[in-house]
Amino acid sequence: MIKIENLKKYYGHIKAVDDISLEIKEGEILGLLGPNGAGKTTTVKMITGFIAPTSGSVKFNDLDILEDSLQIRAKLGYLPENNPLYEDMKVYEYLLFVGKIRGLSKEVLIGRLKEMVQVAGLRKVLKQPISELSKGYRQRVGLAQALLHDPEILILDEPTSGLDPNQIVEIRELIKKVGQHKTIILCSHIMQEVQATCDRVVIINEGKIVGQGTPQELTEAATGGDVMYAKIKGNEEAIISSIRELANVKDVSIADKESEDIRGYRIDLNQNSDIREELFQLAIKNNWSILESKKEAASLEDVFRNLTKK
Repeated sequence: MIKIENLKKYYGHIKAVDDISLEIKEGEILGLLGPNGAGKTTTVKMITGFIAPTSGSVKFNDLDILEDSLQIRAKLGYLPENNPLYEDMKVYEYLLFVGKIRGLSKEVLIGRLKEMVQVAGLRKVLKQPISELSKGYRQRVGLAQALLHDPEILILDEPTSGLDPNQIVEIRELIKKVGQHKTIILCSHIMQEVQATCDRVVIINEGKIVGQGTPQELTEAATGGDVMYAKIKGNEEAIISSIRELANVKDVSIADKESEDIRGYRIDLNQNSDIREELFQLAIKNNWSILESKKEAASLEDVFRNLTKK
């Protein structure tokens, strides 16, 4: 288990990370989600021992990141945001080089190299110079080097940054596959990536934790109830005022506009409420046409925007 307590990092008078406390369970895929400049990467760098905190502590079971840095780093695999690679090396040369730096014996290194080539899908590019690789394959090489020494904990900072949609799906599937056997910290500002990959999400804004929980817990807490979408043809003001008078309706707002008299409405409801029958009767009474209706769940994007807006 990783235990982070009262972690702070100041650069002069600027608070990059402001009193973060967090526990990460063994075998968990944790997403650190936040806007650019929120303090995610600084937090990750302190967890890895790359930079020292101004105050606070990071412990891996009984090991402290400041007092037992080398022991902890041996347990970590790290893919930083900019994924630094030696471009003049071929893929297999680079992985052999990393393995030797990690102190792996020749026998172990060869075995792990073969496994990483399989896991990361690098067989086709193994003898190519890294300078000739696509961004997707570079990320695969970076992930392979982070896993080469079979670490207990894998830390990934923006692993799909700059990738095309197909490459993003491939890297996500690879992360989930690896996550079956590792503790993973995934740092990202992309909601879909975190929602598709992580067991639990911690949202950071301006150096502070502003929300945490499973994606489902966060989205349920965002609305405090249910959400319905209805596309209705009729007078906008009359529709909004009439729907607001229905029992269990908390609010009504415009979601989209198709034409002058056709709009989509977001209807916020009390939890476990269903107003479809009442809405249908209301439409008949007022001569509206209901063109579409469906129940909607709040997205992680809604949660993110609510918690990080200025």
